[in-house]
Amino acid sequence: MEFFRIKKDIPFMRHALILNAVSALTFVLAVFFLFHKGLHLSIEFTGGTVMELTYSQPANIDGIRKTVEDIGFADNQIQSFGTAQDVLIRLPAKKGVSSSQQSETVLNALKATNPDVQLKRTEFVGPQVGEELAHDGLMALLFVIVGIVIYLAIRFEWKYAIAAIIANLHDVVIILGFFAFFQWEFSLTVLAAVLAVLGYSVNESVVVFDRVRETFRDRKYGKLATPDVLNHAITSTISRTIITHGSTEIMVLSMLIFGGPTLHYFAAALTIGILFGIYSSVFVAAALAMWLGVKREDLIKPIKEKDETEGAVV
Repeated sequence: MEFFRIKKDIPFMRHALILNAVSALTFVLAVFFLFHKGLHLSIEFTGGTVMELTYSQPANIDGIRKTVEDIGFADNQIQSFGTAQDVLIRLPAKKGVSSSQQSETVLNALKATNPDVQLKRTEFVGPQVGEELAHDGLMALLFVIVGIVIYLAIRFEWKYAIAAIIANLHDVVIILGFFAFFQWEFSLTVLAAVLAVLGYSVNESVVVFDRVRETFRDRKYGKLATPDVLNHAITSTISRTIITHGSTEIMVLSMLIFGGPTLHYFAAALTIGILFGIYSSVFVAAALAMWLGVKREDLIKPIKEKDETEGAVV
């Protein structure tokens, strides 16, 4: 399906050096903020108090969040849990304050506004659990990266695999850089968004590289140089890119605007990742493949001519 078709190829590769210099600068800034400021990790990684409450009527999440913030727990996670009457509250650990003291303070404040609230359970999540989650998250990211490299190397060629994974890691690091710079809370849901972006971005690279392979194999384009082949492949997939990414971005922006605090950072990570995913697939992955020296012979193996004397007995 195509909304439109561009008849003349856009010379993307002509500006590859400048655009990749901008990309490299953005990447360096993201790495700098990651090391300088670090990520603002949620209590799922740092440890804290978990409370499960129940109300006789559907809970007012916004009202509960305001009450908890007013008593000094600004870094909190509050969400519905199971039913509309059940609420899960996560509070970061504080020095000199025990988990029971935290839960008692919060419960008293909530009972002042709604006496019907009942505490179902409270528990302390230790830092060692957070370290295990962080380790498991990094391992999940590593396995995804290795899997993508193997898949692309088998489907295309190692040069394409290297170009695509560098471009996709570029997206991931920039997302993390945004979270470090603005000190947005990095939680398990944000980690899930990062992994989703990694898979989403590689899909765009695969589409472009598939069109590159088709162009190389098409005799009509047999005399085109590699930069021209890449330009044609990217230009011919623009309509598909607009449809796919446009519809996805509409859905993600809806979550960002109307999803509330629970989905806010998840949607923010996806929004950043999708926008930079388009950029990296066109200007980073394709340009890196060109600079790595991809050529027609990488995807089309030459046919060996049969020797007429082969097998002859002298």
